[in-house]
Amino acid sequence: MPIKFLHTMVRVKDLDASIAFYKLLGLVERRRNDYEQGRFTLVFLCPPGMDDGHADVELTYNWDGDDALPSDSRHFGHLAYSVDNIYETCQHLMDNGVTINRPPRDGRMAFVRSPDNVSVELLQQGDALEPAEPWASMENTGHW
Repeated sequence: MPIKFLHTMVRVKDLDASIAFYKLLGLVERRRNDYEQGRFTLVFLCPPGMDDGHADVELTYNWDGDDALPSDSRHFGHLAYSVDNIYETCQHLMDNGVTINRPPRDGRMAFVRSPDNVSVELLQQGDALEPAEPWASMENTGHW
């Protein structure tokens, strides 16, 4: 029986802040649906060129708030994306106010968190880059 991965859903408290974060990662909005009767919005984001619905992140925003959203979403696990250059990606995120929770000391892997505490793993595409500063000596910050 064939199966196809469709998307990962995460609930968000601030839709605009969450969309801005995922756009910093390079994702683009693929579609958006507002549901008046249920009072929620679904926004689907994906890497550029992946508009077939593969590898989507579905942001679910409840218009009346979402007090049930936990403050630490580690029970979820994490999203993972490969990037062309882990150092450039992390620098871009830092320059835009994102904390690098687990710096890419090994030239291979980093972790950041969305505005809703969703853990996002960034992996260097292909072979790891040579360790470089300031990353090689940067400590972890918070949880990842």
